[in-house]
Amino acid sequence: MIFASFAEIFSIGAVLPFLGVLTAPDRIFVHPLIQPLIHVLGLTESKQLLLPLTVIFSLAACIAGITRLLMLWVSTRLSFATGADLSINIYRRTLYQPYAVHVARNSSEVINGISNKANGVIYNIVVPILTLISASIMITTILIAMLVVEPVIALSAFAGFGLIYISIIKLTRNQMMRDSQRIARESTNVIKSLQEGLGGIRDVLIDGSQSVYCQIYGRADQSLRRAQGNNFFISMFPRYGMESLGMVLIAILAYALAQQSGGVAKAIPVLGALALGAQRLLPILQQAYASWSSIQGGQASLQDTLYLLDQPLPEYADQPMPIPLVFQKEICIRQLSFRYSPLTACVLNDVNLTIKKGSVIGFIGTTGSGKSTLLDIVMGLLNANEGGVLEVDGQVVKNINHRAWQTHIAHVPQAIFLADSSIEENIAFGVLKSQINKARVEEAAKQAQISDIIEALPEKYETFVGERGVRLSGGQRQRIGIARALYKQADVIIFDEATSALDGETEQAVMRSIEGLANDLTVLIIAHRLTTLKNCTQIVELSEGRVKRVGSYQDIVAT
Repeated sequence: MIFASFAEIFSIGAVLPFLGVLTAPDRIFVHPLIQPLIHVLGLTESKQLLLPLTVIFSLAACIAGITRLLMLWVSTRLSFATGADLSINIYRRTLYQPYAVHVARNSSEVINGISNKANGVIYNIVVPILTLISASIMITTILIAMLVVEPVIALSAFAGFGLIYISIIKLTRNQMMRDSQRIARESTNVIKSLQEGLGGIRDVLIDGSQSVYCQIYGRADQSLRRAQGNNFFISMFPRYGMESLGMVLIAILAYALAQQSGGVAKAIPVLGALALGAQRLLPILQQAYASWSSIQGGQASLQDTLYLLDQPLPEYADQPMPIPLVFQKEICIRQLSFRYSPLTACVLNDVNLTIKKGSVIGFIGTTGSGKSTLLDIVMGLLNANEGGVLEVDGQVVKNINHRAWQTHIAHVPQAIFLADSSIEENIAFGVLKSQINKARVEEAAKQAQISDIIEALPEKYETFVGERGVRLSGGQRQRIGIARALYKQADVIIFDEATSALDGETEQAVMRSIEGLANDLTVLIIAHRLTTLKNCTQIVELSEGRVKRVGSYQDIVAT
């Protein structure tokens, strides 16, 4: 930036002798400052100065252009590299947040922060700040150059233009802040409406509610675009008035200088230098103002981005995978209570339970009885916040060691998430494609009773499943989810109504396959169908957040 500013001074300074040699070469030839050049080149008459001064002026203009181009390239690279850092950092910090945080907030806010608002910080904050710094340096150096040429006129012009921009800033500041807040709010609403409309596309198509979602999206998007348009107009409109004022100023200056002794010939070099200075200065003043406007317009989005960047990282974030917690005997839950927020009722109340290693435990209960919440706590996704502890072989599971416990666990939820990638990548979910163990993938698929279906496909394990597995049936998605858990080779597998989409015969085949894996495999199953749990070691019935009874399948059926 500093180098570019000196290049601008060089180009403005070079126009004086260049225009002088065009209009009054004899005067330039005898000027003291030009004598060293005359001696070096061995010039004998004034007309010989035209070529070297033309070359110098052209060279100065080229250097100024090249430095401006270089500065644009460097500042652009810096700005977008900063944007990548912001976006990656937000995403990383978000992924490391506890499950309770993810449950409590809307994903649209996070997605918008990672994508749109991080981009907004690049375009509305980082780039404008660099432009503002650059413009400030350039304005200072150009003004100094113009002061050397004609101090009174330079100061008068700069003061006049500066006062106009300051007045505009004061008049538009409140409007810019209102639009900034609207942009931050409505950009989240746009993402939210897209997610809800596309995420529930089956219901939207069945209900014919496309117009409703179009209206919701349209209101948010129109408000967003209007605010963006307001900010863009406010940042650009002074330019046209300033260009007109600059032309008027040059005309008045030309008239005034022409009236002085020496007439037009004497005035042209000074006028040319001032005109070139004004031609550089006015766009830079506009850049500085537009940058300020952009920064003001991006304040709310910046605050939201900084909020996401302030998410704390857990201690284990930068550490290697921990050594698994010792699990050889039992999992104990003692006097466990939990609620999702201070404003809601307790979901679990004083739960006490012991789960022996190698056992198969079934959980039943009405909707809202706390089954899934209890298993979320067993998996280390939630922490008991109303008292009680989770122990593994007598060791309490806390924030500091919950990752060591989670290395034992594989989870199969009711709603399986499938990425828009191959079956192989979905079974080995979270593993880089180059590191997937193909033999283990095929073995897991066999155990999940889906290998025959996969082998019958033209591309077999390389078959793409579509977004969220849309190209597969519900039962096939469920079995891929089961295969994913088996691929992990964990010794604690948790099924949260994971077999609900399977027919009875397939469900029993899957359960028999799981039971035959290993004697020390601990399986926890939530199921609505009691028959799913007939081979369980124990069945735990929950009611209103409490353990109602614990018994064998025969005991539960008998009562």
